[in-house]
Formats: sequence, structure tokens, C-alpha cells
Amino acid sequence: MNSKLRVTVWGENVHEHKNKLVAQAYPKGMHTCIADALNKDASIVARTATLDQPEHGLTEAVLEKTDVLTWWGHCAHGQVQDAVVDRVQKRVLEGMGLIVLHSGHYSKIFKRLLGTTCSLTWREAGEKERIWVCNPGHPIAAGIDKYFEIEQEEMYGEPFAIPNPDEIVFLSWFQGGEVFRSGATFKRGNGKIFYFRPGHEVYPTYHHPQVQRVIQNAVRWAAPEGKWIDSCPNVPADKAPEKITARGPTLHKAGEAGLR
Repeated sequence: MNSKLRVTVWGENVHEHKNKLVAQAYPKGMHTCIADALNKDASIVARTATLDQPEHGLTEAVLEKTDVLTWWGHCAHGQVQDAVVDRVQKRVLEGMGLIVLHSGHYSKIFKRLLGTTCSLTWREAGEKERIWVCNPGHPIAAGIDKYFEIEQEEMYGEPFAIPNPDEIVFLSWFQGGEVFRSGATFKRGNGKIFYFRPGHEVYPTYHHPQVQRVIQNAVRWAAPEGKWIDSCPNVPADKAPEKITARGPTLHKAGEAGLR
């Protein structure tokens, strides 16, 4: 692996051109805001990719040079080409990390890797979100206090139709009383996946220092480990490390088998 962690920050970059509130919060796009925050870490080099680019900016060459991919999507999930989803899935199974942000829970790639609808309850009322640390010893929670707050966010509530996570790092509480598993990890093949809830487009959530810290931590946690193995081939008998004398199944009489 290179000395620096190579991250590709993917975003739809659609709302920024259609909604004045989003454009005001993220004049260079949410994807650029996230990438700029990651690039504050000297151990990370982040680049961006967006939906409108050829192959959505996720060519084989780009993904081959990506250690961790972050994904934000919302209104254009259906426009993501299946061939690109196939390509991303293959890389995750080989070992590339994947950080899925906010409404990316409905993305094709997240639903495919988790195998469920990933549906949830939601309400947009600009209410306070309190994000509690469930596992203070987890690397993704490093440098985060018992909780932190976001003054205005969209509510996501349980039930969240995902498989049981490997770990729950964060749990959110909202002013309306709902709670939500807002930081969850999964392993698929050789790749590590982290879902992080905050990030509704009309609020400046990705400027929040604690949100940026979590994403930095998550990217480092999701870094590939060891050698990537992308296949498990069948091994014929003549290729076994020790010599094998192939034998077919043998039928025994009850008495010979010691049975009564």
C-alpha cells in the first residue's frame, strides 16, 4: 500500500445545482467539503468523483487506485449504472473500504452489499440530533467525547432494515424522541463498510468538526488489510501440497462398521 491512504469521495452533486440552500451551505459541493476535510489529515490524500462524470468518475483505473471510497447519494440512486455498481462491489469484496453517508443507505451499492431494503423512518424538521458514542474504544470513535450534537438535522428513526451490524459505534437521539443506529460497521468479503447517518443536504453538517473527525477516523479504520484476494479457486487432487490417492465412497455392512 502507498504511504498515504488513497480516498475517493463520491457524490451525486445534483442538489447543489438545484437547491439554493444546498448551494449556500456547500458552494463547491458536499463532495469537495468532505474531501477537503479528509485532506487536512497528512496521512490521507482524497480526490472527488461525481455522478455526471463518465462512468460516474468510478472507472476501473480510479477504483484500482482507491483504498477507501466514501458515498453520498439521495435523489439519483436510480441513475447510477449497474455496471459501476458491479465494479464497486467487486472492489469492496477484494478489500476496498466503503463509507456510506446519510441517504446513501438507499444506494444500489449499499442495498446490494447488505442484501436488505435498508429502509427506515424519517422526518425533516430541522431538529437537534445528539449522537452518543456506544463503543468508546472503537477506532472510529477516537477523539469523540461521550456524545456530540448537531443543532439542525433530518431525523432518521428505527426500525432500520439492515442486517445486524458487526458493531454499533454511534446511536442517535432526536428531539422528537426517536433513536437510530447512526454508526454501524459491516464486513463483506475482504472489505470493511461503515454507515454514518448525519448529512442532510440543506444543513451544513459536513462542516461540523466532530462529523469531519468521525469520517477521518472511519476512512483510516476501513483501510485495506494485507494482501487482497479476489478469488478462491478449486484445487484438483493432483495440485494438492501432499500426495493424495483418490478413492471413491465405500459401502460397509453394519457389522463391519461396528453398528448393531
